[in-house]
Amino acid sequence: MPSAAQRNRKVAVVGVSLSDCGRVDTATPYALHAQAARRALADSGLDRSVVDGLASAGLGTLAPVEVAEYLGLRPTWADSTAVGGSTWEVMAAHAADAIAAGHARAVLLVYGSTARADIRAGRRTANLSFGARGPLQFEVPYGHTLVAKYAMAARRHMHAYGTTLEQLADIAVQARINAGHNPDAMFREPITVDDVLSGPMIADPFTKLHCCIRSDGGCAVLLAAEEYVPDTAKAPVWVLGSGTAVSHTTMSEWEDFTVSPAAASGRAAFARAGVRPSDIDVAELYDAFTYMTLVTLEDLGFCAKGEGGAFVEKGRLTRDGELPTNTDGGGLSACHPGMRGLFLLVEAVRQLRGEAGERQVRKAGGRLPELAVASGTGGWFCSAGTVVLGRG
Repeated sequence: MPSAAQRNRKVAVVGVSLSDCGRVDTATPYALHAQAARRALADSGLDRSVVDGLASAGLGTLAPVEVAEYLGLRPTWADSTAVGGSTWEVMAAHAADAIAAGHARAVLLVYGSTARADIRAGRRTANLSFGARGPLQFEVPYGHTLVAKYAMAARRHMHAYGTTLEQLADIAVQARINAGHNPDAMFREPITVDDVLSGPMIADPFTKLHCCIRSDGGCAVLLAAEEYVPDTAKAPVWVLGSGTAVSHTTMSEWEDFTVSPAAASGRAAFARAGVRPSDIDVAELYDAFTYMTLVTLEDLGFCAKGEGGAFVEKGRLTRDGELPTNTDGGGLSACHPGMRGLFLLVEAVRQLRGEAGERQVRKAGGRLPELAVASGTGGWFCSAGTVVLGRG
């Protein structure tokens, strides 16, 4: 039974790492899991015996069981919540709660995917739909793909608020600027708004560069109770607050195409952290499509509803802008092997630690950022998880 002190512990991110990312033709997803896990554990400086929790999704039939076995772990706390791209922020919230309550000492969140390599090798094909059973059966026959759903939502925002294609395209341009400072980004060459607008159409209004890239890769994040922080190799990054929310799966049940569940998860995360959006120094947001970035910025409160188009102009999202966003280049330019939410947490921690190299964000006087937010989106705005992190 946890003691009273164990039931009210602070929780820190103590280790983060990426596996090999981008074009990885020879590794399996399990190997990328293991590579990322080993690197994150080494980054933390803790012994693997401390890890008694594991969170994993997206691999195998029994994700946390199979991955734990492959990693040689026997966790007594596990999570396999799968809600698309927001999975990892939701899992981080669950893990932080479990550690704070004394149900675990240290929880490893780990992910790996060879989505790009699998298609190139013919091991899988591109899917048009997540499924054709249950509520989804009423949309699938009409070719209502994932990208089409995001495109419809973007068009609604354009109709309601006058958001322009040029403003959406500028999000891709700024993501590529950030990727230019990241040696690990898959695409680093500068692009222009005209490049985005003139590309091949995927789903109106999205051309190719409005959409995330497909890559291979993995990453891992280790969270631990505060009593282990003195033994870690790096300064802690504290979990200050989190929030989760789900919205819909059937488009007809989505009340407003211009509002994502991040409006609820963000509000909860900021309130629990005791901070405001204006306090945030760095934002890492899910960006499978340009519109996701824009609407998430609105819903997290960085600007008012309908003002996202104007907000993203003038380089505001670049490393040196007013709100550095997706500082590694995001899913639009750096990497996107599938459920990218865990990469958001890795980049946020690296920025707060001052480990981001050429892409490092600096405040006035060269100071490191103090607060970051990571907000993941799952499905077609079906779910959201938001985590606020602070430097120790």
